[in-house]
Amino acid sequence: MGIAIRAVSNNLTAASLMGININNVISFTFIIGSSLAGAAGILYSINYPSIDPLMGLLPGLKAFIAAVLGGIGNFPGASAGGLIIGLVETFTVGYLSPTYRDAIAFAILIIILLVKPTGLFGKKEVEKV
Repeated sequence: MGIAIRAVSNNLTAASLMGININNVISFTFIIGSSLAGAAGILYSINYPSIDPLMGLLPGLKAFIAAVLGGIGNFPGASAGGLIIGLVETFTVGYLSPTYRDAIAFAILIIILLVKPTGLFGKKEVEKV
């Protein structure tokens, strides 16, 4: 199924011409994503006794910042971006102040968008029209 997901993400038309059922692959991908999000929500809510609808907002924003830092669409880059964000936040809490923890993540987002908008591992793609 992994090869079919890659084929559909690369070229939808070619994947359907090769006999891959695109609707099943897209449905399966949403099932995987929803299951992982549900598992992450359960693991995150274990640490916090009160549950509210907006409790995952900040981790979601930090995941987005990690993906932008590493490069959108680049899985190793997003993983490295998450590791970098985690290390920088930990060092900020240890050496500066815990109140700057969230601000430093957003500062990294602004700096990376100004300096290298494709991310650390992203490649500049020329789009032909």
